[in-house]
Amino acid sequence: MPKPQSPDSSLRIGTRGSKLALAQANWVKARLEEGHPGLAVELVLIKTTGDKLKDVPLAQIGGKGLFIKEIEEALLAGQVDLAVHSLKDMPALVPENLVIAAVPPREDWRDAFISNNYATLAAIPQGGRVGTGSLRRRVQLLNLRPDLEVVPMRGNVDTRLQKLTEQGLDAIILAAAGLARLGLTHLCRDFLSAQEMLPAVSQGALGLEVRAGDARVREIIACLDDPVTHQAVRAERGFLARLEGGCVVPVAGLAQVEDGALFFEALIGDLEGRKLIRGKITGSPAQADALGRTLAERLLDQGGREILAQIYGRPI
Repeated sequence: MPKPQSPDSSLRIGTRGSKLALAQANWVKARLEEGHPGLAVELVLIKTTGDKLKDVPLAQIGGKGLFIKEIEEALLAGQVDLAVHSLKDMPALVPENLVIAAVPPREDWRDAFISNNYATLAAIPQGGRVGTGSLRRRVQLLNLRPDLEVVPMRGNVDTRLQKLTEQGLDAIILAAAGLARLGLTHLCRDFLSAQEMLPAVSQGALGLEVRAGDARVREIIACLDDPVTHQAVRAERGFLARLEGGCVVPVAGLAQVEDGALFFEALIGDLEGRKLIRGKITGSPAQADALGRTLAERLLDQGGREILAQIYGRPI
């Protein structure tokens, strides 16, 4: 049976149990307790499908949503009051009656190059082996270095770092944000630029999800929302929504707000990295979602429609 609704003095956060998920949830917990003296925040650990299926490539089992579905179910059932997600793990469409009510300031959006032997991606010799579980990273790696062997890899950060040595890989690519939140930035040998490796949509951002009608919790977490980050991820998620994208499609996007304008760059790639269709758009942050969808249409018209139709097995 679901627990009764929390009293005003308490709040329950639903989170996965990985080190990174707990680091993120504890960061939110600390900020909320600082901002609301007397508020008691409890973490409720929830095991998701993505946690249970550790050895299957995400692209084969549905990708986005695998790490949040059970948490959203607990939220809808009233078993938790707030869900803390890595926003890049969230599908573009949020279930009815739920809403992303706050997006804290974005952590580093870049991808990090980690290697025991080489200082940069360019330094890896021909035929080198690089590990990643991301189709987005795979296609961009192969576009930069078609000579490389991209080795599929899943698992939490510790597992991937272990595989770097155990599997004799020349390097692995991880999100810089995850390393920063775990205090492991020192392991990074290089940060990949947007030109080398455009990030996943919403990479580095957290999404705080609540029940749409829960005014109490929305008011409590409002202090954590960063309007600039929120506008940027709206553009990125608008782009993703139009492409119906997830982990099964190689798309990437980065929006940034500077001097009152929103700048958004995105790409669609084929599965082997032979072709990257890339574009940019600039406009008002107030039109973030529309800008994302407009750029998606442009990239579809430039050849992305054929690429995605082949991947989906249907027109888009």
